[in-house]
Amino acid sequence: MSSKLATELVPSTFEVPCALETQAFRLRMLTVNDVVKDFDAVISSAEELCHLWPDSTWPEGLTVEQNLIDLGWHQKEFQRRSSFTYTVVELDESRIIGCVYIYPCLKASFDAQVYFWTRPSAQIPNVEPGLLEHTVKDWLGEVWPLRAPAFPGLDIPWDEWNALPERLISE
Repeated sequence: MSSKLATELVPSTFEVPCALETQAFRLRMLTVNDVVKDFDAVISSAEELCHLWPDSTWPEGLTVEQNLIDLGWHQKEFQRRSSFTYTVVELDESRIIGCVYIYPCLKASFDAQVYFWTRPSAQIPNVEPGLLEHTVKDWLGEVWPLRAPAFPGLDIPWDEWNALPERLISE
């Protein structure tokens, strides 16, 4: 008998939402066409991103070309339904203000791990602090077939998250 890590995020019958629009912003699939606006958002949010993933130096040293590769990877993963990255854009699409990442989770008790970020609040005065968090959590709970999404670093401290065991499923 062999084992493998369980990584299916959503059932094949689930229709993945292509977008979510609120009165303040829109979430839609991140694509390579977003490279310039995404790069600007990432670089202007570098300090916030260091807090989101404290064990990473990303986006330090990121170039536009490297960002294009990252966006291509996210776009392909979305198309393959193995993970879902949404860009958060202003309603007129003039500027990217953040990103939402929905990944399969290998930790026991969770079926997805979700990360998100926005530009610093001073750069997005029309978006109330906490609005993206509440919107994403409500959307996942109401629309997505996820039983237990995790928000590492937000709802679960990093030291606790890192100590959780991975789940194994028998084939």
